[in-house]
Amino acid sequence: MSFLPKRYTVTAALPYANGPVHIGHLAGVYLPADIYVRYLRSAGRDVKFICGSDEHGVPITIRAQKEGVTPQQVVDKYHALIRDSFRDFNVSFDVYSRTSSATHAEVSSGFFTKLNNDGKFIEQTTQQYFDESAQQFLADRYIVGTCPNCGNENAYGDQCERCGTSLSPTELINPRSMLSGAQPVLRDTKHWFLPLDQYEPWLREWIVEGHKNDWKTNVYGQCKSWIDQGLHPRAVTRDLDWGVPVPVPGAEGKVLYVWFDAPIGYISATKEAFPDEWETYWKDQDTKLVHFIGKDNIVFHCIIFPVMLKAHGDYVLPDNVPANEFLNLEGDKISTSRNWAVWLHEYLADFPGQADVLRYVLCANAPETKDNDFTWKDFQARNNNELVATLGNFVNRAAVLTHKFFEGKVPEAGELLPIDEDALAQLAEFPAKIGELIENYRFRDALAEVLNLARLGNKYLAETQPWHLIKTDAARTGTVLHVALQIAAALAPLLEPFLPESAQKLATMLNLELGNWASAGRRNALAAGHQLREAALLFAKIEDAVVETQVQKLLDTKKENQLANAPITPAKEDVSFDDFGAMDLRVGTIVAAEKVAKTKKLLKLTVDLGLEQRTIVSGIAEHFIPEALVGQQVQVMLNLAPREIKGIKSQGMLLMAENADGSLALMQPSKPVRNGSGVA
Repeated sequence: MSFLPKRYTVTAALPYANGPVHIGHLAGVYLPADIYVRYLRSAGRDVKFICGSDEHGVPITIRAQKEGVTPQQVVDKYHALIRDSFRDFNVSFDVYSRTSSATHAEVSSGFFTKLNNDGKFIEQTTQQYFDESAQQFLADRYIVGTCPNCGNENAYGDQCERCGTSLSPTELINPRSMLSGAQPVLRDTKHWFLPLDQYEPWLREWIVEGHKNDWKTNVYGQCKSWIDQGLHPRAVTRDLDWGVPVPVPGAEGKVLYVWFDAPIGYISATKEAFPDEWETYWKDQDTKLVHFIGKDNIVFHCIIFPVMLKAHGDYVLPDNVPANEFLNLEGDKISTSRNWAVWLHEYLADFPGQADVLRYVLCANAPETKDNDFTWKDFQARNNNELVATLGNFVNRAAVLTHKFFEGKVPEAGELLPIDEDALAQLAEFPAKIGELIENYRFRDALAEVLNLARLGNKYLAETQPWHLIKTDAARTGTVLHVALQIAAALAPLLEPFLPESAQKLATMLNLELGNWASAGRRNALAAGHQLREAALLFAKIEDAVVETQVQKLLDTKKENQLANAPITPAKEDVSFDDFGAMDLRVGTIVAAEKVAKTKKLLKLTVDLGLEQRTIVSGIAEHFIPEALVGQQVQVMLNLAPREIKGIKSQGMLLMAENADGSLALMQPSKPVRNGSGVA
């Protein structure tokens, strides 16, 4: 839009409520959206910031099945966790709703009904895999099999997570149901389809021609590629028992496909929060609609959802969809299934009161044009070198010197020298410069300019040296600090969209209302004689030990993943039942344990086997502390021929389990049993 809209509707992609939020989500979607909204509010714009939990779809049902709970219990748990994490991270939603609400069911059902009544859908009977054992049609994620591209035997029906190839269930080799393990069969089923191909000419005009110059290159390029390849009808319903029921007679057992009902969640959330004015933010042509998403959602928000809105006819279309790329973690792709992530709720617990540090690092390193990498060392360096040494240092020096030399009162501005005028002239340019960058979704560059303003303040103090000047010219010192405090005052409102807690701390320190964008950059924001409050540090240095703990947590995760994926030793050749029956396996209790002298690996154990006590020499000294073994029940092979080891007669063998990394675990009964009991 070339004109200034009357209002803004800003949405952030609905997080999927089957797990917590990680830093990749924050950097790609929620933080830039929050910065944009906070800026609009500060600039006096009318804006509604909409989000909520996406609570339907197959991954929810899969997690519920694994955890032995209902889908509703899953979404209740993660909705609360995500909502509270966003709140503590100071993401300023006007409403954070959920797609399991009654309002959402009403709105999404009504949306479907209108399109269906207007003849916008195509009804088609297709073949879909059916589990005869479970008597259920299978969604793509409920089917696994061998990937035809890389041979992965556990590829899903929609994608192979090993090679990344998009698949359809019928492409899998030897498909099997995740419900029963049985091989599914193809059966006919009827669904409703949105004919995207019919909207190709309009999409080409609206996107390819209309948004060539104002959408981000990565967004525009992906959309154009999809359109150039040709679009096809896409099902808007599926056979599932979790979701919004299809509101058509004869559609029992079918729900709205999650990709169809989830974006309608933006509309239903707005209606839920603002029942009397929601239509103004979705149907008035003077409204600017902006979607913040990750690059994996570009097609849904730039092609499919706009087609839905166009087919409906009553709604405004998105003006922009500033999708970011992906944030990696320590050189590896963030993965929820592998627990390779920094989870927001865990960060907030490990770094209390330091939400702004993470906000700063994620914005400064945002994947706006390409995938970027988060590392804990960079996190520490940016905090210590930029927040503490640059931004915090300038504000602290200006405030502390004012307290030291002028009793905490803003001194008079005497004659302004060229260096003062230059600093104030540069100060006046920052609000417009930063605001323009934010309006164009260049949040990383905008934050860099905020830091440049702090650098301007540091440079000004370094060149004027008021700590030396006070010895010879108190009046000139007052002028210098007066100018420095005007820079500090401007930092508060300019910093607020990025670091809201720190901006408020700064305003409190300056005894000043936080102010809005129009108040920033003025040379008289703080009048002479204005009393400052006590100076306080905005940021604290992060020590090596703190980040080493976080790095070690990730290394432990990587080790766990390696162990979980390590190949399992193939089974040995079959033995006869008589051979197995010849083994005498008993339960005993270790009553004494000590290291064998002059060895590294051997322990001498005394085991009470009920019938008698026996001495067993075992090569487990590198895995267990002798004292910790005393009192432990173990499984022993009793009728192993005695053997002399280091001069000690060993009578039996402990049964152990060995992990892929060589570590050992005792084979123990699940509850105490009598010594001498047989292992059946």
